[in-house]
Amino acid sequence: MIETTQTQSTPPDPPDGAFEPYKPRSPEFRAAADALRGLRQDLFHQAFAYRPLPRMAVDGPVTRHLSERMKRYAAWTPHAVVVCGGVVAMLVGVAGSDAGGGTVLCGLLALAPVLLTLVRPVGAFWLSFAATAATAVLGSTWGSWPWLPGSLVSHLLVLTIVAIRTRPRTAAWMWLLTALYGFWAETVFGYAHYDTDTAPMLVVSALALLVVTVGHIRRQAEQEVTAQQTVTEHERSRRTLLEERTTIARELHDVVAHHMSVVAIQAEAAPYRVENPPPELEKAFATIRENAVAALTELRRVLGVVRAEDYEAPDAPQPTLADLDGLLANVREAGLAVEKAVTGAVRELPQGVELSAYRIVQEALSNTLRHAPGATARVEIGYVLGGLGLRVVNGPPPAPHLVKPSPGAGHGITGMRERVSMLGGEMTAAPTAEGGYEVTVFLPVPAAAPATEDGA
Repeated sequence: MIETTQTQSTPPDPPDGAFEPYKPRSPEFRAAADALRGLRQDLFHQAFAYRPLPRMAVDGPVTRHLSERMKRYAAWTPHAVVVCGGVVAMLVGVAGSDAGGGTVLCGLLALAPVLLTLVRPVGAFWLSFAATAATAVLGSTWGSWPWLPGSLVSHLLVLTIVAIRTRPRTAAWMWLLTALYGFWAETVFGYAHYDTDTAPMLVVSALALLVVTVGHIRRQAEQEVTAQQTVTEHERSRRTLLEERTTIARELHDVVAHHMSVVAIQAEAAPYRVENPPPELEKAFATIRENAVAALTELRRVLGVVRAEDYEAPDAPQPTLADLDGLLANVREAGLAVEKAVTGAVRELPQGVELSAYRIVQEALSNTLRHAPGATARVEIGYVLGGLGLRVVNGPPPAPHLVKPSPGAGHGITGMRERVSMLGGEMTAAPTAEGGYEVTVFLPVPAAAPATEDGA
């Protein structure tokens, strides 16, 4: 290993009146500066700002069953708890003080900081310090000190309430300042007192603040998890939507390609079916054929973009409503009792409509097998004027407690809605009053133009 030494010349001192160059601060200095900045922001900046305690939400598992009048009262539960805690601190302060005429004042000094947490939480913390010092002067010099019984209960309540209303960093600062106050009081005035209670105060307050901090961290973690789950569900729905659209595009490729191929073939053969066609007509048919072939080329190029890497083109033609009986037979073999009903005059529909109708029925029956095993189902197909009506309804599962939730719940409905939206139709999907599920679809079919007498 070769070692190299590098020397740097010390820059000359700046002349008088010039600015000194910036010197980077050490990590310790920056940490201390950030800590002091956090202390100022949490406990000094707008310490006595008006921040009223909000009322409790009444949409919980218990409060939601209350009457409207009781809900109005229940919303003030946090305020009532704080007031009760203040009253307890006041009673302890009155009972534990032998200050003679100042007994009532000691009780009020224990009550005031607790009540102030309702509107000015950080200011209540500083008032608790002042009330503690005043009570120590007015109260007895024997027994617990520097926190007399009332001040001890009051300060613990203030620490807990303020920690609940703020954040964990504020709780840490309050505990540290409480420790500094206790050690300072013991050092300066402790020689004149029989016993001190700084250690019990710090232990009990640390436990209380630890519980509150753990609650804060858990609540924040739950919020983050909920937000992440919401984002994940949104992304999953979006991905599913794109996958369904890609599947629809691949399936409709055969339909569109078939029609474009027919147009190209007919345009090429049309001039030979007319004796001595005019050049304009031949040129028009040639243009039609060229455009049809160009459209087929572009269609295949677009399909190559949306096709998955593992996609294999099907050998069989795309299914239609004529193949529905085979689908129902397969479903019956899987254990689903399904029946079919057809109303109206059966007629041939555009291939895209028949393909979408077949896929919608297929997906609806698959959802029945997945979410309601053992139930019965009914498929109704109505050929009506102006379109095709579909209705797939299933009954409730015989043992709903044995049905396991499916990770893809709702994705089949998304695919059906995409197909219906593509054709400009309407769809409803909702549970039935009997506990089953119903999917109703209407797919519009434009009426065929009537043929003229000359066949045009």
